[in-house]
Amino acid sequence: MIQIKFGTDGWRAIIAKEFTTDNVARVAKATAYWVKQISKEPSVVVGHDCRFAGELFAEVTAKVLCAEGVKVFIAKDFISTPMISLGAHQLNATAGVVITASHNPPSYNGFKLKSGYGGPTIPEDIALVETMIPDFYEIPSKTLAEFEAEGKLVWVNLEDMYFDHVQKSFDLQTINSSGIKLGYDAMYGAGQRIALRILKNIVALHCDENPGFKGQAPEPIHRNLLELSSLIKNDPSLACGLANDGDADRIGMYDGEGNFVDSHHIILLLIHYLHKYKNYNGKVVIAFSVSEKVKRLCEHYNLDYEVTKIGFKYICGKMIVEDVLLGGEESGGIAVKGHIPERDGIWCGLLLLEFMAKTGKTLKQLIDEVYAITGSFYFDRNDLHITDTLKNQIITNCKNGLYTSFGKYNVEKMEDIDGYKFHLSANSWMMIRASGTEPLLRVYAEAPNQVETDDILSTVKSILLS
Repeated sequence: MIQIKFGTDGWRAIIAKEFTTDNVARVAKATAYWVKQISKEPSVVVGHDCRFAGELFAEVTAKVLCAEGVKVFIAKDFISTPMISLGAHQLNATAGVVITASHNPPSYNGFKLKSGYGGPTIPEDIALVETMIPDFYEIPSKTLAEFEAEGKLVWVNLEDMYFDHVQKSFDLQTINSSGIKLGYDAMYGAGQRIALRILKNIVALHCDENPGFKGQAPEPIHRNLLELSSLIKNDPSLACGLANDGDADRIGMYDGEGNFVDSHHIILLLIHYLHKYKNYNGKVVIAFSVSEKVKRLCEHYNLDYEVTKIGFKYICGKMIVEDVLLGGEESGGIAVKGHIPERDGIWCGLLLLEFMAKTGKTLKQLIDEVYAITGSFYFDRNDLHITDTLKNQIITNCKNGLYTSFGKYNVEKMEDIDGYKFHLSANSWMMIRASGTEPLLRVYAEAPNQVETDDILSTVKSILLS
């Protein structure tokens, strides 16, 4: 019997090693306990993305919930995580469960728990579910058809529900008739079908089912999207590129020249569009590793601003109780006002396409609009695979304030909300954060240009590893 712990966004484990039907049944049983505590008529929306054995694990989850007296709305075919969250909200369900490991390598699967408001379950409730996980739970022998006949299970089309929501919220006619031709990379993930359904002027990559993702983690970062970048560079008719991760709650983009547009720039563009062009207001809530330029833009627009620990569940906790314009992470998970409090890579991509269509400007020109306010910048991250001993020593050094400079870069200020952020100047910073599950140290850096950012990262790496 293994101890099951939820990380920053659900429980994830290697398929057939720890992520087994027996262990999924244990987590589903705890979920049933929890929803029955908070609702007299509990119901849960269940679905899976494109990962290996997703349908099997979703079926096990549904069987356990039904056997425990919880009504189940189960999705037809694969769906994205935002579809589960939207479904939980629109069906007035107590919770949602999506079987996904998001952007993790193909050997992983996972169990994400959503709440009825349409977003990630808050940390306090996750902790409660963890305490309820039994050592063993026998998978019910009844079939889904038998539970359906008893009225305990209902099949739902979450993709249609999501598509209807998009149609009501966007001017798709303007977007699709604008002449903007888009390169889209689904990374073999759950965004593939809905993206092609919504967008008409599109050149698609990896929009077919491949549970192994061709051996690559479906994370929409530049090194994983070189084919999309090359496609745009070699096809002048393509105005930009959009990519989503395995469960389509994260976003990556490219401008018309095939240059990667990271999540920091996307967050800035969305704030700029929502506030200046659409006259939306509200607080901006971002994770600790997001660009300092967000603060500068918020100050320019007189918008409230808050920084949270890393993990979208912390941002969601703010969104469900406060008036939030945008919540965003460095990893590409962004939620916006006018939608559910959930990251949604398709939704954010549509907003930026709408921005381009309504202004007639390219993505690069819109970024220049933001730079006119914030100044230009470049961000990058190194993942250092080191021993646990060295990782722990570096973190101890950070905690004890031993790093007052990194080569020629003097530390002006240090913050430790979640990791250690070292401010090197008014326009540059570096951050160190350890993985909680791997012998891995993440080093982040931001500076006015790529040359300086690369130099900061290489300097810090040489010092940390010396």
